[in-house]
This record gives sequence, structure tokens and C-alpha cells, in this order.
Amino acid sequence: MSAVLAISGVQRTFTQAGRPLEILRGVSLSLNAGEMVGLLGPSGSGKSTLLHIAGLLEHPNAGEVEINGRASASLSSHERTLIRRNEIGFVYQFHHLLGEFTALENVMMPMRIAGLSKEKAITRAKELLNNVGLTERETHLPSQLSGGEQQRVAIARAMANKPKIILADEPTGNLDEATAERVMKALLKTIRGEGTAALIATHNREVAASLDRCVGLHDGKLKPIK
Repeated sequence: MSAVLAISGVQRTFTQAGRPLEILRGVSLSLNAGEMVGLLGPSGSGKSTLLHIAGLLEHPNAGEVEINGRASASLSSHERTLIRRNEIGFVYQFHHLLGEFTALENVMMPMRIAGLSKEKAITRAKELLNNVGLTERETHLPSQLSGGEQQRVAIARAMANKPKIILADEPTGNLDEATAERVMKALLKTIRGEGTAALIATHNREVAASLDRCVGLHDGKLKPIK
């Protein structure tokens, strides 16, 4: 299997009250095509920081991130943006849907920005909304959807441009237990159906157990979890 995401020796240090605070201390991780990996760790351990670096939203102080074999450290801002748009899908704890657009239009948006025709974007968006069980809600605005439905729209949107990698940061952390279970099932079903690799930060051990493998982030370093 080939690595679609390779993180090597990544370090990230912030300054707090005039003193350095090490968040990531030489983190390395490879994610193979189609592989789903859980990222576990307590709040404040650096999971979000690692996902931001993996998604080229943030630069590490040291180390390298490769997306499909392409090193990112020396890429321009524009080149990094293109990789994020075409190869990476993001699912956050909060859905970040555009309130003035319907569910269908929210899912279409990344495809239209990437230059796909309106007709093809509609077809793909309808397919994705059907995959997450929202065919009957595609004309609704976010304000007309429940929290779980909004998050399922966000999952469909993340898959819009057929990314090679999904990065999910506590995607059900803002939902009640029953809703979180439904949303996570939709997420895993959609990712597996698309054959996409995924790195999913979660506190839920049951969710973690359903993934291919898990790693734990503690004291700035990653360790495998059995």
C-alpha cells in the first residue's frame, strides 16, 4: 500500500507568556490509501495542531509533510491551497455551513470552486447527500436542519472533490450521544464507500475500535494503541 500522507519528524512550538511551549516533539505518521486511523489523546495534547499541519493549514517548526509523495515544506501558499482543495477533505467539530445556501448548494460549493460544471456538481452532491441519508433535506437551509443533519451535510461537503485524505477533528464532539453515533456511522460509511484514507481525532473508544488502527498523542509524541 502507498502512503497518501507521510508526516516525518514534525515539531511545533508556541510561545506562551514569553516561554516556549512544545506541542509536537518529532511526530511521525504514515497513512496508507484507504486506511482509517484514529488519533486519541487528552484535550490540549495537540491533536488539532497535528491535523492542521497534516492538512497544510499550519507550518511546523521542523519536519516534513508529504501528500501523495509530494513534500510540502517548500511549496507556495497557492500550491498548498490547491492541494487542500483537491486532495484533502476536512470535517470539524462545528459544521461551518454557509447559512444562506441549501444543503445541496453547500455540498456543491467546493466542486464549483474547483471548476466542475453545475450539472455534474448537482449530480455528485445529490449522490453524497443520499449516502448520508439526507436526500429529503437537500433543499433545506442549515437553520432548518438539526445539529446531526448539519454535520452530515458537512461530511458530504468534505467528500465533494473526491479527496485522497479526510482529516476529522472531533467530528461528533458537539453532539449528544445518540446523534453522535448516527453521524459517526454516516462518516465511516461514506469514507469507506469512497475508498478514502482518514485520520480521525476522537475521544470515543468505541469509534476508535471500529477503525483500522489507532495512535495516541501524549507529551508531544505519538504511540501506537492496541
